Order: sequence, then C-alpha cells, then structure tokens
Amino acid sequence: MLFDTHVHLNAEQYDEDLAEVIKRAREAGVEKMVVVGFDRPTIERAMELIEQYDFLYASIGWHPVDAIDMTEGDLIWIEELSKHPKVVAIGEMGLDYHWDKSPKDVQKDVFRQQIQLAKKVKLPIIIHNREATADIVEILKEENAAEVGGIMHCFSGSPETAKECIDMNFYISLGGPVTFKNARKPKEVAAEIPLEKLLIETDCPYLAPHPFRGKRNEPSYVKLVCEQIAEIKNIPVEEVAAITTENAKKLFAIN
Repeated sequence: MLFDTHVHLNAEQYDEDLAEVIKRAREAGVEKMVVVGFDRPTIERAMELIEQYDFLYASIGWHPVDAIDMTEGDLIWIEELSKHPKVVAIGEMGLDYHWDKSPKDVQKDVFRQQIQLAKKVKLPIIIHNREATADIVEILKEENAAEVGGIMHCFSGSPETAKECIDMNFYISLGGPVTFKNARKPKEVAAEIPLEKLLIETDCPYLAPHPFRGKRNEPSYVKLVCEQIAEIKNIPVEEVAAITTENAKKLFAIN
C-alpha cells in the first residue's frame, strides 16, 4: 500500500474527472493521500474533499509566492480549521525565490508566523523550498521547528542538506524528479538517506514522473516514484511502500 503525502486534488486540473483520478489511484494501491491547500480557494476545496473521502486528509497553509496576500484573518481561519480531526499538517509554507510576487521579507515573516501557529496547534509542517535553502534552514532553526518536525516537500537539495533537515526532525519527501534521467541530486538523496526518513509524493498535477514528464500528474503515478527508489536502493518495491507508508502515518498521527 502506498501513501502519497502531497497531492493537489483540489486543483482545477481535476475539475472534469476527479472521481476517475481517485479510482486509478486506489487501483494502483494508493491507500491514503494528503490534499494540500495553500490559499483560500484551495483550502476550502481540501476541506470539502476530506469530508467526501475517508482516505483523504488535509494540510492547510499559505504558499510563499502568495505571502503578500495573507492577512491576519487568514491565519486565524487556518488555526480554526486545524482543529478538524483530518487536518494533519500546516503548510505548504516556506520560501520561493524563483518568483518575485512576494518580497523576501514578507515571505519570511509569513513563514515564521505559520511555524509558530503549527507549534501552537501541535501539527507538523510541510515545507516548500525553491532557491532558498540557506534561509529556510536558518528560519527552521531560529523558530525551533524541530519541536513539530515535518516534511521537506519535493526535496531537490543535496544529501548533506537532507541530513541537516533530518537532524531538525524532518522527513525527506521525493517525487517525480527522482525518476528523471538527468536528476542527479534526488537520486543521490534516494541512495544515501535511510528509508526510515523518506516519504513519497506526486505533488500532482505538477512534476509528473517519467514516462509522463510534462503531462498532468496524478496520485496513481506515486507508484513510479516508489519503484525508482526501490531500484536505486536495490530493495523490494514492497519494502519501500511499507516503510514510507508507516513513516507518513507516524508523522501525521494516523492510525
């Protein structure tokens, strides 16, 4: 059984065929999924989906690209929703220096506020990092994020950075890029990081694994991520599936 720790089934890309996408995921052995909301509309949709499907859970937070749009009211709203028994994490949150919509100081402030909220409500956090590794690690340390731990989502850094994050009580999550032929770092991370510290995800509808690269991603493809890690580690696929699923259940406190 597989656990896709990061899906955006709340995205408009699934408006036409969500039921079929979910059916394919179940047929591929995907036992549970976490739907990630990162602004008002996607959080609202995530909350609807977890009511509809017993095997879906939610993580709710504010994306760094849109940090400039977040209000104090939004943060209070997220705190209220976090009391729902199927909300298992806060995020995705973090820093994104690729796009320039939100100034870096605003992103950092919103990131810190969400870490503090997660510590208050005692939920793990899901970290989005794009071209901002040093600042993310610094803020996680300064805010003592190790207290709640969480996930380095769709990790693209070095094995050394991965180990630093593991020391701060974070799991390393690998997605579609680990299957790309030219993706050296994710493959090195898959090889070096112990299975007990790894999670798998799709980040669907984005970052579809090989051979679907460039197309719409979906949760059933998490099986390809699992298979690639098994191949790199030279262990059975079933072992990767079982241990990454147990890791996710432990982190999210799902029985």
